[in-house]
Amino acid sequence: MAIARAAKTQRRTRIQEEKQEVILEAALEVFSSRGFLGATIDQIAEVAGMSKPNLLYYFRTKEAMHRALMDRLLTNWLEPLRAFDAVGDPAEEIRGYLRRKLEMARDFPRESRLFANEILQGAPNIEDVLKGPLKTLVDEKAEVIRSWIAAGKLRDCDPRHLIFSIWATTQHYADFDVQVRAVLGSGSPCDNRFEEAAVFLEELFLGSLVPKTP
Repeated sequence: MAIARAAKTQRRTRIQEEKQEVILEAALEVFSSRGFLGATIDQIAEVAGMSKPNLLYYFRTKEAMHRALMDRLLTNWLEPLRAFDAVGDPAEEIRGYLRRKLEMARDFPRESRLFANEILQGAPNIEDVLKGPLKTLVDEKAEVIRSWIAAGKLRDCDPRHLIFSIWATTQHYADFDVQVRAVLGSGSPCDNRFEEAAVFLEELFLGSLVPKTP
């Protein structure tokens, strides 16, 4: 009997996790297109294909769903920056960071728009993260870049503005993908836009930052 109860409990937990994932997937779709202020629980429930009371059993508020998505997003979104290795070759580290950010823009465009919407609305739900863990991480990696500059491996630059510039240029391909594809036109190989962007951005950043070998 104890084994049967344990199996039932495990099965219920797995089902609950699956339901939560369905809800978060629906919430991501709604938040990324409508923003936090424009989204409603009714809209999320409709996309999730469940009743509002059923949804509220798993997430009691719209804020709870949004924060769960933002926590997951920030964990994944900042992983490439955390991987910035002080003992690595600066050119390879920057090239790898650019590539990973573009891959995320390609593979997770809704998450990028979710973050952009949050920032445009004044970051009411993640201001503590921006001023706390995010700032700490950027400051830490800025010191890594300064160490490369001091060693003569990179030209002098403002490390934090370098990081901002990488964010801006890579996430553009997620947040403004409709514009990018429209401007490239139907006659161009749009499927290659992320690889073309990677090649261009590598030359843009590395060409200006890495000293030329005599």
